[in-house]
Amino acid sequence: MSNNTSDNNKRIAKNTIYLYIRQIFVMVVSLYTSRVVLATLGEVDYGIYNVVGGIVTLFTFLNFAMGCATNRFITFELGRKNYDKLNLVFSYSVIIHIVIAFIILIIGETIGLWFLNSHMNIPIERMDAARWVYQFSIFTCMVNIMSVPYNALIISYEKMNFYAILSIIETLLKLIIIWGLVVWGKDKLILYSILIFLVSLLVRILNQLYTTRKFKDVHYVKVKDKKTLKEMISYASWSLLGSAGVVFANQGQNIILNIFFGPIVNAARGISMQVKTAIESFASNFYNAVAPQINKSYASNDLDYMRNLILSSSRYMYYLLFIFAFPIILNINFILKIWLKDVPEHTPIFVSLMLCISMLTCLGRPLSSANGATGNIRKFQILEGTTNLLLIPITWAILLIYPISELAFIIQIIMCIILQCIRLFVVCPQISLSYKSYWRKFILPCIKITFISVPIPILLKISLPENFITFVFIVILSILIILFSVYYIGITENERVFINNKIKFLKKK
Repeated sequence: MSNNTSDNNKRIAKNTIYLYIRQIFVMVVSLYTSRVVLATLGEVDYGIYNVVGGIVTLFTFLNFAMGCATNRFITFELGRKNYDKLNLVFSYSVIIHIVIAFIILIIGETIGLWFLNSHMNIPIERMDAARWVYQFSIFTCMVNIMSVPYNALIISYEKMNFYAILSIIETLLKLIIIWGLVVWGKDKLILYSILIFLVSLLVRILNQLYTTRKFKDVHYVKVKDKKTLKEMISYASWSLLGSAGVVFANQGQNIILNIFFGPIVNAARGISMQVKTAIESFASNFYNAVAPQINKSYASNDLDYMRNLILSSSRYMYYLLFIFAFPIILNINFILKIWLKDVPEHTPIFVSLMLCISMLTCLGRPLSSANGATGNIRKFQILEGTTNLLLIPITWAILLIYPISELAFIIQIIMCIILQCIRLFVVCPQISLSYKSYWRKFILPCIKITFISVPIPILLKISLPENFITFVFIVILSILIILFSVYYIGITENERVFINNKIKFLKKK
């Protein structure tokens, strides 16, 4: 293993540790705050907050597209150590994201406001509160959009320690908000939306202060290079369809559920999204540490390292998700009873289905990063975006015939499988990754781990009475079976040697 590869791997490991410290803290606090928010706001207001914020999120596909371009170009120029070009990319991205924020303001105050007033299934007595939530959701969205260039710098420079600290600060502030809601005597939903906006604004200020002081080589310059702007716009233009598909698939599903079933079903989906986000973050944190290396390795033409990184990171992301998701799915009813005071109808099955969606979605991220690194994204974005956009009319049509809320999630699972096949057949030829290698080094180990790990915990779950001791026993047993399966079957011989050496080193310490 070369010194450069070893250094990169160490950096990935160190950044992953920072992100996991952050994630454990954020997850514990978030699960607690979700319970308090649901109990404080009630099912209807909690559902309103989720679905009204979703309307605003629908318009952010412009930002997703430009955000992909910003992350790719900043990381790419860092990989080439071209700081003059890096300053141009950063400066253009600041200008473009300010423009996008104001475009979303205009769309939100016209089309979005009309849709809220005329098509949403919200109780009449809560419409005024919903409008307040909507306005502050727009302001929060604008602040988050203008933070993208600064977030991109932090991730591209791989300063995950600050990223973790900032997330912890944000989470603590949101915890303080929850305590304020409990004692507030007036409309809690309106206050919640205002305070969330203020927290986003403060985080945005801290982000900019850190990047300005830490990255002295990067600063805003007077932009004149139209070629760089054209490259970024061209990349973002093709990303636009893919981004629109992702945003419309996620938030469109939420709005369809509201139109067909009302805000209480949105509350159930909101809880399932909380669990999905918490579990998915364990894999996402690892991915955030790996993604810059995928881009940088392509920029430096180290394609062997890039291909190995894609295969190994895909496997590890699946293992990380599976080790958390499987015990939760198996014990979902018991967990929800402990976690929430009142469990909205449909929540257990929504959470289980959403975790399956999460596992399928995360598996596509390394391939998406590889495609983005090549810059040849047109075919990929057209196919992925079109497939995602089809989810909404298909879901609408099926719910008209069979009005069963769970069908929306089942349809999304099928679409996720189709999307993964599309990514595979588009990206593998671009980076000379053989389908045989992808099957042998990623898919086959994941299938083996799944089939080995599942039967015994399921049989015990069926056989034993449901109580706290059974819950703890099954969770521990499930995790141990998965860990042993991964160690003996799911990793390569070199990876096993590396783990053994690390264990020996820690024992000596």
